[in-house]
Amino acid sequence: MRPGQGPLYKQVKQRVIRHLIDETWKPGDMLPSEPRLAESFGVSPGTVRRALDELVAENLLVRQQGKGTIVCRHDPERSLFHFFRMVDAAGAHPTPSSRVLACRRRRAERTEAARLGLPAGAPVVAIDRVRSAGETPLLVERLVLPGRLFGALAEVAPEDLPNTLYTLYEERFGVTVYRAAEQLRAVVADDREAGLLGVAPGTPLLEIDRLASSLDGMPVEWRLSRCRTDAHRYRVELV
Repeated sequence: MRPGQGPLYKQVKQRVIRHLIDETWKPGDMLPSEPRLAESFGVSPGTVRRALDELVAENLLVRQQGKGTIVCRHDPERSLFHFFRMVDAAGAHPTPSSRVLACRRRRAERTEAARLGLPAGAPVVAIDRVRSAGETPLLVERLVLPGRLFGALAEVAPEDLPNTLYTLYEERFGVTVYRAAEQLRAVVADDREAGLLGVAPGTPLLEIDRLASSLDGMPVEWRLSRCRTDAHRYRVELV
């Protein structure tokens, strides 16, 4: 570690993240013990523990009693309940199903390129789908992904795309979604959205604008969801 480069535990944290980016440690791998990491990084075990504590809190690592510290996987259940924030009137998370309407490769529109930090007209993969709670359509969404990372997705039949895509990103493309920043606003359903959601045109909807980033801070998905709010609402817990 280098003096003057910030707190030592932050430097250790960044070193661990770098090892995750370069796949020295992959999802599901067990990290070396804290004493071994401390020796490798040239710091105290307490410094290593503080760095790992932050990564556990950020859901990059998980501690298993009697085993050690393991790199998290984006398994379907974790991905669903960590990133899907809609709940019913009782506060319960529905288990949504997905119907993919289209998955195609095309050139990025201006706004898409800007949100993903891509050159104008860069290749992207666009996915349109409807997500339902039981038999009731809950939201329509469009996902836009950089073509250089996910171009092969356009070759997958829509019916073969899984419900929780972050697991697919990780397992097939080696891209781990680390952070997702969301913005919310009220909108009204246009004719297309109304037809897909089974509501009248002009019905109030909640728009969720999400930009997901990988471990190295690179935008890897822009997702725009428009949700019915007659029976469900968006919930986030602050701790």
